[in-house]
Amino acid sequence: MTTAQSPVDLGVEPTPLALLLLGREADPRSERGVECPGDLPSPSDPDLVERARAAKEKLGDKVFVLGHHYQRDEVIQFADVTGDSFKLAKDAAAKPEAEYIVFCGVHFMAESADILTSDDQKVVLPDLAAGCSMADMATAEQVAECWDVLTEAGIAEQVVPVSYMNSSADIKAFTGKHGGTICTSSNAKRALDWAFEQGEKVLFLPDQHLGRNTAVRDMGLSLDDCVLYNPHKPNGGLTVEELRNAKMILWRGHCSVHGRFSLDSVNDVRERIPGVNVLVHPECKHEVVAAADHVGSTEYIIKTLEAAPAGSKWAIGTELNLVRRVANAHPDKEVVFLDKTVCFCSTMNRIDLPHLVWALESLAEGNLVNRIEVDKETESFAKLALERMLALP
Repeated sequence: MTTAQSPVDLGVEPTPLALLLLGREADPRSERGVECPGDLPSPSDPDLVERARAAKEKLGDKVFVLGHHYQRDEVIQFADVTGDSFKLAKDAAAKPEAEYIVFCGVHFMAESADILTSDDQKVVLPDLAAGCSMADMATAEQVAECWDVLTEAGIAEQVVPVSYMNSSADIKAFTGKHGGTICTSSNAKRALDWAFEQGEKVLFLPDQHLGRNTAVRDMGLSLDDCVLYNPHKPNGGLTVEELRNAKMILWRGHCSVHGRFSLDSVNDVRERIPGVNVLVHPECKHEVVAAADHVGSTEYIIKTLEAAPAGSKWAIGTELNLVRRVANAHPDKEVVFLDKTVCFCSTMNRIDLPHLVWALESLAEGNLVNRIEVDKETESFAKLALERMLALP
């Protein structure tokens, strides 16, 4: 269990938008959510920490709490394990004795946990409004329509879908059904190498930036090899010729957190902090990734800071909760947030301590709440896509 630490100054200037990102309000750009049933404890309740501890103790081995790296400190202290979305889903699958999996993350993560765990285990999301704007940018209907466009262009048989882990169970199932695989930000190159062995083209869903950065930065393709499919335009806004000439068909989706970072952010921090190392997530825009010194997944970011020498300077382009936690863990290094404005994941931050207490106390009283359950057909095809990823060399 973590202990409270003094906050580290990350060079962040709070903005009015930050008030929306504390978990009680919704970012208009993020996934439409729903209210949780039942009354939540007051966030000002001084007994919240003790209530969470007591409920978790009462549940004992029946509950296993997963905490994503972007989660608040007040919640992460109750996590049995922490990590990125896929690591946590695998951790849940490796804990078959736990009847309840409480996933402190967002909806698609809880879906992945349900897909990978046994039928006897029940996955709970403390707030059903904790969605993902990126995952919401590709619906099953839109992707089916895209496949029709590719079929009409005469190239569907050449296309292998590769879907980012940050996608809904429906999109993972589509990927499995059409011979594709899933990828994480850590193994995207391996997934694309595999896909190009199976076909001539890749449909990359739903994050355009991870797809473009991996193809161009890591695989040597050119920007001209990539086209952007916009599901809100007829034929994706592309001509048949553009589709036939493309190697990477990128879905027009992005992360609302990482998409905020700009080339100006990089240039500004280099001027303010001479000798700074810029470390960003591959969900950032291509020009940001190209200007950075280091690029990698959440786990890569954490390990890079762990290995960095004392006295080194770092500007990190990812979610603010993680940056703060890394900065607190390495007081011997200068760690700042890449941008000057607050950049929480608004929907991730909906999982606050009142929601966690409500979920744990409900389970302790024998009331199953906010269960995330993927239907069997969707689960079958989604698991097929995930298994292809696990089999990657």
